[in-house]
Amino acid sequence: MNMQKLTREDLYSLEQYATVRAEFREQVLEHKRNRRLALGTNAALYFEDRMTMQYQIQEMLRIERIFEAEGINDELEAYNPLIPDGSNWKATFMVEFPEVEERRAMLAQLVDVENRVYVQVADFDRVFAIADEDLERADEQKTSAVHFLRFELTPEMVKALKDGASLAAGIDHENYQVEIAPVADNIRQSLLGDLD
Repeated sequence: MNMQKLTREDLYSLEQYATVRAEFREQVLEHKRNRRLALGTNAALYFEDRMTMQYQIQEMLRIERIFEAEGINDELEAYNPLIPDGSNWKATFMVEFPEVEERRAMLAQLVDVENRVYVQVADFDRVFAIADEDLERADEQKTSAVHFLRFELTPEMVKALKDGASLAAGIDHENYQVEIAPVADNIRQSLLGDLD
């Protein structure tokens, strides 16, 4: 299965990473182009997988100069849960307002938006995100600009997708309504790779 969790053996040492970083970064950026789904003008899903998480971990180890086993294990524990398990998609959900004041105002109007993001396979029911399983990122007054989401698909949905069913996604919130139907084929194809 291609979505197994990362282990220390999968990571480059700091020295190796310094050598391969430019090339690895290019591969990751190319890969990520097919994994960003804009939801209207001010929100996006960045679908995570083993490669995006390895890059995240390698960059953290590099910046923090972490080379001891305990520190490396801490990073693996933090990021491994964001790798899909074969029946789901995991994504970083970003609410993107460049202007600070507008962002603050909108985050207050978008309380609970993270629970209103969905994907939909063909005519199946919408699958709403399970948000922020790692920690609470919102309260009654405002939501956060960043959330971690999990979309849990049924075996029937996975089979339908593999058989060519269409995929839609959107946000169904009183202050932010958007539906992307269908999701672009390059993104759909990339996401199929998470469902093994």
